[in-house]
Amino acid sequence: MFSRFEGGIHPPEHKKVTEESAFINLPIPHSCCIPLQQHIGAPAMAAVKAGDIVTEGQLIGTAQGFISANVHSSIPGKVVDIAPVLTASGMQQSVIIEAEGSFSASAMPQEVSDWTLLSEDEIRERIRNAGIVGLGGAAFPTAVKLSPPKEKPIDTLIVNGAECEPYLTIDGMLMKSFPDAIIEGTRIALKALSVQKAIIGVEDNKKGAIAALKKSLEQAGAGNISITKLKTRYPQGAEKQMIYALLRRQVPSGGLPMDAGVIVQNAGTVYAIREAVVHGMPLFSRYITVSGGAIRRPGNYKVRIGTRIRDIVEECGGFSQEPARIVMGGPMCGLGVYSMDIPVVKGTSGLLFLTQKEVSGGDYSPCIRCGKCVSVCPAGLLPFALGNAAEKNRMDLARELNPNDCIMCGSCSYVCPARRPLSHFIKITKQRISAKR
Repeated sequence: MFSRFEGGIHPPEHKKVTEESAFINLPIPHSCCIPLQQHIGAPAMAAVKAGDIVTEGQLIGTAQGFISANVHSSIPGKVVDIAPVLTASGMQQSVIIEAEGSFSASAMPQEVSDWTLLSEDEIRERIRNAGIVGLGGAAFPTAVKLSPPKEKPIDTLIVNGAECEPYLTIDGMLMKSFPDAIIEGTRIALKALSVQKAIIGVEDNKKGAIAALKKSLEQAGAGNISITKLKTRYPQGAEKQMIYALLRRQVPSGGLPMDAGVIVQNAGTVYAIREAVVHGMPLFSRYITVSGGAIRRPGNYKVRIGTRIRDIVEECGGFSQEPARIVMGGPMCGLGVYSMDIPVVKGTSGLLFLTQKEVSGGDYSPCIRCGKCVSVCPAGLLPFALGNAAEKNRMDLARELNPNDCIMCGSCSYVCPARRPLSHFIKITKQRISAKR
């Protein structure tokens, strides 16, 4: 049993304030702003128009092409506009709905299907119709991920329960609260892939989740699924690092997990798979962690996709002090946002309202060649050299340093004594190189 990868860091976890917080359903917002691009790939095309009356869970955006995802209404009501709206990723065409009519505050499923009677194609079709994407943050369309090409044989499914980002606790709470659903979702994903072996990897700081999953696994009698404890270390949840920790397989440079015979799905994603296939539930709500020193009532909440940040803050008691920074996602890989009108999307795992004390600030200085960034880089890169090349706009030098192998975990920036934003430099480098192709 292997339980760790090379490199990485162990920042303060900041999980205690929410790790035992049971899920709470937030009230339905009066209006939702639902982007048509909440996934990797082509944006969905609006299937409604201004003035239309829609129901909860109705298809409002149709996937375009193979790599795309359907979008559904989070609330029943009236479409008041379809227009570009500011999101965490920039301006996105969005469907704006004002609530009207009746709906279920808990979005309870309406049907139960025996998925064991479904074919692999039928399972993938249900997942595709439900608009399921990766809920760990990348938001890659799940039906596509469960359709690897025949020339890429898959022998193992890994369910990623690491949740290594500080502050975030939704995956841990999902595994602890709904272990049967996680196991069943894993079994459904296995059938869709026609694969016999699954490993659920959970960091060893989630003892309650591990115990709940093991108990559920024993009751289900699923001998082809195993639970493996992983050493708590960031970025354990990154796909390549998890594959290496669990299987000692290397994903080749520029390659994907399927090149190592593996498909990785986030724990929240397999939960959504089960909801879609068994209960016919489209992805129009999700669980998020709301935390940080500036919010009055931190916790784990179920929210409707398209709910604006300001509405969530209001339901969580408002601010105890003005936040120095608002982050959508985790503090290491998340996005800083500057508007309270930005909506929650499918890939939003958390909202952090950080105080000045929680935020690392200050100017950065020239590289002192200490090598700390090299020692913690889980991808085996030279972050300091990539940063220097980016500052000098030497893309010819940067290209030779394999910047596309960077997983943007931010470990290099975290340990740099000169406070250099190395991860940001590398992101710029990747964008510039991509633009020149």
